[in-house]
Amino acid sequence: MACRDLEKAERAHKEIMEDSGNQNIVIRNLDLSDTKSIREFAEVINNEERALHILINNAGIMMCPYSKTADGFEMQFGVNHLGHFLLTFLLIDLLKRSAPSRIINLSSMAHSWGTIALDDINSERNYHSRRAYGQSKLASILFTRSLAKKLKDTGVTAYAVHPGIVQTELKRHMNLGLLIMWKVVRPFTKTPVQGAQTTIYCAVQPELDKESGAYYSNCRPSRCTRAARDDEMAEKLWELSCKMLEIVWN
Repeated sequence: MACRDLEKAERAHKEIMEDSGNQNIVIRNLDLSDTKSIREFAEVINNEERALHILINNAGIMMCPYSKTADGFEMQFGVNHLGHFLLTFLLIDLLKRSAPSRIINLSSMAHSWGTIALDDINSERNYHSRRAYGQSKLASILFTRSLAKKLKDTGVTAYAVHPGIVQTELKRHMNLGLLIMWKVVRPFTKTPVQGAQTTIYCAVQPELDKESGAYYSNCRPSRCTRAARDDEMAEKLWELSCKMLEIVWN
């Protein structure tokens, strides 16, 4: 488990071991808002682990006030997309050596709220927290599509997931209007266990080996927006992401 808050991680660690009886669970520190932390984490994993069969890019921040990561990226785009992009890049060789292996990127139905603003990717000229969140989740789907193409015939597959509206702390930055709306829809939301099911499905379902690049919701294929199926934009986003992170990933 790669976690930013090690105190919360320890509590989760204890709970998982008690519930599952599995003592072979390891916690490592990872802050996706800091590329230094990402590189340090990846170095540890590459040195310690002989195989990596499933990478779940699950971290996320939603509709926060404008802020930047340690490297100067807009926080939502920096964590939700660039952090996962760099982490996957640094672990891709291990994933390939471990094939068959899978990458699951957590997206959201909120991808429909955003567009990829190539000329203002850090929202410095115009910031709207909801649109910036939508942009980051749209980027997750485009990233998944690109991964599927670039990893063809390697034994590594990739999937984007909408977990549903889940009862977590993700809503901590919502304004009053959205919090009122949340209370209205709460009876129809998912518990964390329910919200994890599509991620688990994409991680282990055998027949998905041939469905790389797809978008899933409620443990079945789901339709994303036209913008999320734009392979030309996906390639531009890939190139921009590499440039921002100062990496070469062909």
